[in-house]
Amino acid sequence: MNSISVVIITFNEEENIARCLESIKLIADEIIIVDSFSTDRTKEIVADYNARFYPRAWEGYSSAKNFGNEKVTQDWILSLDADEALDETLKKSLIEFKNTDAKSSAYEVNRLTNYCGHWVRYCGWYPDRKLRMWRKGEGVWEGVLHEKVVLKTTTNSALLKGNLLHYSFPSISHHVKTLNSFSEVAAKDLVEKRKTVLFLVHILLNPLYTFLNKYFLRLGFLDGYYGFVISSLSAFANFLKYVKAYQIKRALRRQI
Repeated sequence: MNSISVVIITFNEEENIARCLESIKLIADEIIIVDSFSTDRTKEIVADYNARFYPRAWEGYSSAKNFGNEKVTQDWILSLDADEALDETLKKSLIEFKNTDAKSSAYEVNRLTNYCGHWVRYCGWYPDRKLRMWRKGEGVWEGVLHEKVVLKTTTNSALLKGNLLHYSFPSISHHVKTLNSFSEVAAKDLVEKRKTVLFLVHILLNPLYTFLNKYFLRLGFLDGYYGFVISSLSAFANFLKYVKAYQIKRALRRQI
């Protein structure tokens, strides 16, 4: 039988964490919570699920998730975000996995995102295939923003049936606030990596291409009103990332 440790990072997730924990209670042999000193009811809610709770200063997504992985005692790691939950098909897939011989050392899932109450199936958002489960010791998180798991050994990952439900943005205002924050991190990362930022290519043309790609090529128009909103804000997010990086570079040149 395969045993599973579920690792979740949290910060003020009282609106999401119970839904996430309810979805895993039949498959998790161990729950590890790495919390960045939440000031809401997150810790209180988590206490009802017999989870191991680790307060820790925020040092980035990869750092927090790798810290949680180090606390795992079971054979397999399933990594989730607090705003995610397993659908019924994915629950059944994991229960079956626990009772059969593993066919791979790593597993991917399709993630289905809920945006302002709408399930997004286009815009390039579905299937948002993610590597989320691997044998303990096989994977490590890398990256500052949009972190990903890098496997230590070369292996072909298998796909689990079902969807990982992602409850992303409850409102457009929340989305705008998040992309403004994320673009700050992404811009600084571009500058630190000495990436070239060209005004014509990245600031003028890249946002336009992003919108056309998501709304037309990725069939975002089939998601109706929210498909247009997502495509527009995705373009704006790229604009912010590159214009902020461009501004930082200009400031650095003036200091020389």
